[in-house]
Amino acid sequence: MGEHVSSNWPARLHVVTGKGGTGKTTVAAALALGLAATGRRTLLVEVESRQGIAQLFEVEPLPYQELRIAQAPGGGEVRALAIDPEEALLEYLDMFYHLGAAGRALRKVGAIDFATTIAPGLRDVLLTGKVKEATTRSQDGKRVYDAVVLDAPPTGRIGRFLNVTAETAKLAKVGPIKNQSEGVSSLLRSPITAVHVVTLLEEMPVQETLDAIAELKALNISVGRIIVNNARPALLAGGKVTKAELKRGLAEAGLPTDPTTVNGLATEAKAYLTRRELEESLRGELAEAGQPVIELPLLPGGIDRAALDELASSLMRA
Repeated sequence: MGEHVSSNWPARLHVVTGKGGTGKTTVAAALALGLAATGRRTLLVEVESRQGIAQLFEVEPLPYQELRIAQAPGGGEVRALAIDPEEALLEYLDMFYHLGAAGRALRKVGAIDFATTIAPGLRDVLLTGKVKEATTRSQDGKRVYDAVVLDAPPTGRIGRFLNVTAETAKLAKVGPIKNQSEGVSSLLRSPITAVHVVTLLEEMPVQETLDAIAELKALNISVGRIIVNNARPALLAGGKVTKAELKRGLAEAGLPTDPTTVNGLATEAKAYLTRRELEESLRGELAEAGQPVIELPLLPGGIDRAALDELASSLMRA
């Protein structure tokens, strides 16, 4: 594959985070499809053992193996990988210590689960290390993947997850673990990486977004875009609507104009305008973070492949 570069999305590693419930996995999948539509071979990675990617693309649960799950109109493709910490540790042990079958034997006695439980930092190093390997892997002098999209842990854990150097300092002062964590840290702080934060126009997700951005900047990790998911279109012009206007509009549409209907509609209009005022305030808070903001539309029909392609197009146009 060639080195495809988009002026809008120039990074090679795109880390997607967000508060739970904001749709970060959906956005990560749409971003992978959008990048593939520009002709790139893209790898979509998940690390939380939820099999969210498989559900979105309606395929079998992903093994610890890179499999093609989508072909894009622009000639690119999306491959997916669900990183399993246990399999990643076995791969690590074989790569650096040549344990092979002996490493696999550790699984039978529960040693691998034990190791990743007592040392959570080791688990994150294994996960991020695998992402780094895929991002930097070359074959015949060319990058295997033009872009990698990581469906990362939520905003509440993203700083600790990406700050692998600090976590592994508690585990090892020298050796392969330390070297690998330093390599991951260097990648995450390089220009080829960007962390995108997904949010909704609601108070809690916006606050977590702002907190995560501040944390990432303090760690010198590059922040990319703020992606507002499920943005609703403006339905009413102006700041208020009168009952007389509602009654006139109902009559023009051939609908009932009795007081109950008009009063009910007026109550709904007032609640909508209050929500829109809050959303505008939250937009202002996000703008103050100093990062580009993209809004993705609310899709009432739910998320299927057609919806993912629509979101992908919106991302690439931004």
